[in-house]
Amino acid sequence: MTALALETATARLGGRRVLDEVTLAVAPGELTALVGPNGAGKSSVIRALAGLLPLFGGRARLGGKDVADLTPRQRAGLAAYLPQERRVAWNLPAVEVAALGAPFLAAGEALKRAHRALVEVEADHLADRGVAEMSGGERARVLLARALATEAAALLVDEPIAGLDPEAQLMVLERLRARAEAGQAVLASLHDLPLAARFADRVVVLDHGRVVADGLPLEALAPGVLRSVFGLSARWVDGPDGPLLSAARRHSAPDGSVTEPPEA
Repeated sequence: MTALALETATARLGGRRVLDEVTLAVAPGELTALVGPNGAGKSSVIRALAGLLPLFGGRARLGGKDVADLTPRQRAGLAAYLPQERRVAWNLPAVEVAALGAPFLAAGEALKRAHRALVEVEADHLADRGVAEMSGGERARVLLARALATEAAALLVDEPIAGLDPEAQLMVLERLRARAEAGQAVLASLHDLPLAARFADRVVVLDHGRVVADGLPLEALAPGVLRSVFGLSARWVDGPDGPLLSAARRHSAPDGSVTEPPEA
């Protein structure tokens, strides 16, 4: 059964159409990367699946059930949501913030699960430190631990590696990859195309609220898509740990013409 699905989903924000008949699905055991330029609709897809962005057309489903028919508690049991926003209002210890991901467990069990999640993201040394006293990268690990502590069937993570150093980016994607291999359905929005190609089973490319490509990473991120969606003249090359992207910007002249860089 599909864990996450949008079916011809359409949504508006402030009168602007942010999703335009988007259809996609993520199965258990699959890590799908959602990519596209800023404003393409990535966060809107994730928020729609989390039940936080109402649709005026189509459907969002979690575990085969219409999100609109689920209570907040039912949604929380089916999918964990990690937003881009990393602010925490209160200076709680990291372990207590992570335990918020398991609000329906007894306090002791929630704290045990929180400790396991902190170990998973290599942040157990931060367990007793207040989140207001942490760097942005440390706080990002704690908030990821909160999402992982839910142990829901699906993970919806919005820009989980934004602002992290390269080592932490790899750690986060390795953990999401491991969660998918353990059977969870993972949908992650990413801007780093080589990392998306390296870690994802599938890539969904969005542009202006529409799905323009959906498939294996190097198929979905073919040179034509990179050119039309991202404004790049690019090609993939083999690297020791995965595909690398050789890319240059396409330059727009004042008259609207486009100049392609010379091929490598």
